[in-house]
Amino acid sequence: MGELEDAVMTRVWKWNRPVTVREVLEDLQQERSIAYTTVMTVLDNLHQKGWVRREAEGRAYRYEAVSTRAAYAAALMNEAWAQSDNPAAALVAFFGMMSEEQRLALRDAVRMVQGPETDEPATAGSPGSTGSTGENPGSATESDGR
Repeated sequence: MGELEDAVMTRVWKWNRPVTVREVLEDLQQERSIAYTTVMTVLDNLHQKGWVRREAEGRAYRYEAVSTRAAYAAALMNEAWAQSDNPAAALVAFFGMMSEEQRLALRDAVRMVQGPETDEPATAGSPGSTGSTGENPGSATESDGR
């Protein structure tokens, strides 16, 4: 997903209501020169990808976010990870870029995905285990169909 798509989605989330191409255009024009047709195309692409829904209003559409910013960020990470020819190495490099605060958030997220702690350690044959460490977060992201 490109920089312009991200800028458009940021506006859609910011307003938290159905928005028109014109509204997004006017907000983006405060930062850069951009054409109406460009914003219209980006919103159409986001609609086709399932990130926004739209409803006709006269001859125009109003667009509204389908999911949260967190789900969007997760999809971006999953997309980038899926393009790697060595997913484990990509994860190691990504984790190495994280701040301590981000690593703590990652640990919390892994705990949430794995479910409540038990007295027994997880084994390769336990439900939800892929048999190797570090892959559960990715498989959880992929299980939502994105």
